[in-house]
Amino acid sequence: MRQTLLRAASFAVLALASAPANAQDAPAGCASDNAGLSLPRGFCATIFADHIGHARHMAVAPNGVVYVNTWSGRYYGTARPPAGGFIVALQDANGDGRAEIIRRFGETPVGGGAGGTGVALYDGALYAEEGDRILRYSLPKDDIVPNGKPQIVVSGLPLTGDHPMHPFAIDAAGNLFVDSASATNSCQAQNRMRESPGLDPCRELETRAGVWRYDARATGQTFSPAERFATGIRNGEGIAIDGDRIYVTQHGRDQLSENWPKIFTREQGPELPAEELVELKQGADYGWPYCYYDGFLGALVLAPEYGGDGGKTFGVCAQKQGPLASFPAHWAPNDLAIYHGGLFPTSYDGGFFIAFHGSWNRAPFPQGGYNIVFQPMAAGKPNRDFIVFADGFAGRSKDPGAARHRPSGVAVGPDGALYVSDDVGGRIWRIVFHGDVASTGVEPAPTTPQTYARAAEASPPEGVNPDAGKMEGRKLPTPPGVTDAEVAKGERIFNGHAASGNCSGCHGENGKGSPLGPDLTSGKWLWGDGSLDAIRKTIADGVPAPKDYRSPMPPKGGAPLTDADVTAVAAYVWAIGHPAGK
Repeated sequence: MRQTLLRAASFAVLALASAPANAQDAPAGCASDNAGLSLPRGFCATIFADHIGHARHMAVAPNGVVYVNTWSGRYYGTARPPAGGFIVALQDANGDGRAEIIRRFGETPVGGGAGGTGVALYDGALYAEEGDRILRYSLPKDDIVPNGKPQIVVSGLPLTGDHPMHPFAIDAAGNLFVDSASATNSCQAQNRMRESPGLDPCRELETRAGVWRYDARATGQTFSPAERFATGIRNGEGIAIDGDRIYVTQHGRDQLSENWPKIFTREQGPELPAEELVELKQGADYGWPYCYYDGFLGALVLAPEYGGDGGKTFGVCAQKQGPLASFPAHWAPNDLAIYHGGLFPTSYDGGFFIAFHGSWNRAPFPQGGYNIVFQPMAAGKPNRDFIVFADGFAGRSKDPGAARHRPSGVAVGPDGALYVSDDVGGRIWRIVFHGDVASTGVEPAPTTPQTYARAAEASPPEGVNPDAGKMEGRKLPTPPGVTDAEVAKGERIFNGHAASGNCSGCHGENGKGSPLGPDLTSGKWLWGDGSLDAIRKTIADGVPAPKDYRSPMPPKGGAPLTDADVTAVAAYVWAIGHPAGK
């Protein structure tokens, strides 16, 4: 494992001036430049679609229509999304490898939608993440887009903190596996702050950093801790199912050397921890936040927030579930597809394609990733080292601010073609093979000429939010007749960590306001006099006709809150709206 990571890291940083991908020997029918990509011999790529928005995950129907979920999350700044719905249907009507038909549907920016990451097909319907919900669209037999409104399969998914996306996958029996990623980097008392200790217990784990299971055939399900399937997965963006096996990619945590400089050198931070590929098992614990995977040691080791010393101490991590395979640190595995397409050489059968979005935090070394990796597999386990299958997406510079494209999704079509999405320029590539399927093996893409400038010091793309996921460690005022424990419970419900609450989805993290809901910390009360009874009544009754905002609030915020829950949330809202008990 150590040598695998070292070879991959060396490959990532070498500045070799090789010829562009297959320029002199492109197979017949392929563009000479492979649409800007570097690919192994015999493979070629075309641009299937372009400029469709921040393209995230994809699903390909049996008729070859590619469905893409696009997102307008805060990672993308103020860029205006394309007009129309966030879900895009792409169809190649004449067989030339490019989508001539492009149709959008689903929630729109005008209606307050923001799109999402997750998308899947099951039993004649399209499932898509939109905000805090997973929606189901029935697809007609005579059209590629739905003609009716969607049904809500699951609602109340957490949106706060560092990782608000919800990738998912559906198995043949209709089990819907949903990722609810962590709200913080490592469950510190102060998120991403130097030498801030880890909260223990880490209450985020009640509703975050794991995979939840629901019924894809049912409607009206509400997110809650009860449906948690597995835990300890910080950010499992790639989920794929192969028979009765479920696989998930995990983004390793950030900022070991930045937050713990007395334990880790500046050179260790870019190389630790490894990214992971795990087999998902019910009830399993994969270690976050107490552990991280050291790819050089080949083991889960104790995190510094919980007494770790840089890899010498294992502690509780000896009982956690380790990965099947690991990859260089911070490459960011955003999606996973299992290949059973039949078009590629037989040595690709059953192997995994992983889309690496690319790093932001490998300083002082060059950034890495921004590529598609192939991991050969046999009998559900890796049987040799991974290779970089496709490269060149970023252009001349692998850097989060300068990359022309960043791989975000991978999907296999019914004809065996591999599709790759990009969430910077909104491009979709289609990769096929022209050669001897039986005799050609697995080989890496040629290295492309790039500028490997040393990575600058950078911040997380979601920003550094010291309050993300924080539920303890600060003293709030308590309204008369209410206990501190009730205020703390209300904070957890408000921020999406208990009772399926999700008040922060509209009012922002810790009630500081958003375009959908007012700032509850300002001391300005739009309804009532700011008393505990008035706040409790507003929460219980809802706000059908807002004064200053477009979206109404349903009774109890649409969550299944008990009277005690309502009182707790009201106490928390009172506390943040009455500084120093005023």
